[in-house]
Amino acid sequence: MPSHFYTLKIIGFLFSLSLMLLLFVQAQAQSEWPQWGGPGRNFISNSKGLAASWPQTGPKQLWTRPLGEGHSAIVVDGNTLYTMYSQGEHEAVIALAANTGKTIWEHKYDAPTAGINYEYGLGPHATPLLVGDLLYTVGSIGKLHALDKKTGKVAWAHDLYKDLGGKKMGRGYSCSPIAYKNTIILTLGGQGQTFVAFNQKDGKVVWKNQNLDMSPASPMIINVDGQDQLIAFMGKEIAGLDPNNGGLLWGHPHETDWGLNISTPVWGSDGLLFLSSAYNGGSRVLKLTQKDGKTSVSELWFHRRLRVHHTTAIRIADHVYASSGDFGPAFFSAVNIKTGDVAFQDRSFPKTNFLYADGKLIILDEDGNLALATVSPAGLKVISKASLMKNLAWTVPTLVGTKLYVRDRRTITALDLS
Repeated sequence: MPSHFYTLKIIGFLFSLSLMLLLFVQAQAQSEWPQWGGPGRNFISNSKGLAASWPQTGPKQLWTRPLGEGHSAIVVDGNTLYTMYSQGEHEAVIALAANTGKTIWEHKYDAPTAGINYEYGLGPHATPLLVGDLLYTVGSIGKLHALDKKTGKVAWAHDLYKDLGGKKMGRGYSCSPIAYKNTIILTLGGQGQTFVAFNQKDGKVVWKNQNLDMSPASPMIINVDGQDQLIAFMGKEIAGLDPNNGGLLWGHPHETDWGLNISTPVWGSDGLLFLSSAYNGGSRVLKLTQKDGKTSVSELWFHRRLRVHHTTAIRIADHVYASSGDFGPAFFSAVNIKTGDVAFQDRSFPKTNFLYADGKLIILDEDGNLALATVSPAGLKVISKASLMKNLAWTVPTLVGTKLYVRDRRTITALDLS
């Protein structure tokens, strides 16, 4: 009997330990938003326990504070937020306490605005990247920094234009870097160097490659039948590159009137790649397969009934949901990813960015209205909506656990969605 008793105690202890570890892992997973688009770079959060609705005044505000200009999204590591802003002829990377919004540290540097078109607001436009103990940032004029995330101390830095001969973008640099193995990868521009990979620790160039037309879009990493591919949405095409060396694996045309592809493509485990552009670009879906290192690309459909500008697109089951429109009226739309059939077009919002979490959409439109909604191919159902921001709001929200972080061109705000 004593032996049986102790066996039960050991089993109980191991079960409790396993449960604690599971809860710890879940808590850690819900305390991080390390890059553009979140953990999966797809604007989908694993957060649970969100409120079913909000009061008319909106969700509970935890804090709000002024912040300079910029469109950079907010990344989160535990109890610290990171983003970027500009003020006059300077840019800054800032770390904030998640529970109070108070400044932990700032790293400021010169960022002359001459020669850049800031018609739609000053940058920075790119979103920081968190990997380990370092925070990687790129400003509007191409200044790349690797900073200690706890202190803001510079580990290494490059001027993409002066040091590496990169090609300047008319409205400022906007590519959000991505991590792959021991490198970070981002667009550079110039002969033989559309993309560049840097060693994460020391900033040394690992590779430079390609002669593709530049675009503001940020890259993503997908896996095609066991092969990692860097997806590059460029000025006149979309391409798949080898993230180990930048070699071209495949390419497919996708042109717009102004050579501007800005949005982030949507990838599914079924091998379907959705891409969409404004400026008369339209949407298309490619089917990708790979065998023995060779990728086959087939176009399933193309039309211009959905045109995503610089906002988010999210796939839920067999439909992609996105805000369609450039300079005219915007529609919240749904399209069947396999057939291209448009399920609905809804005029409830102007241009929007949004996240998907806990079976709901969290929507922030460019006028500063925040909404909670459910969506299906049958349509968009707005549950709650409140006027939240006073200035142009083009930055996609960030959700960590039940805390939502949003910004417009003047302020940053934390909200409790529980």
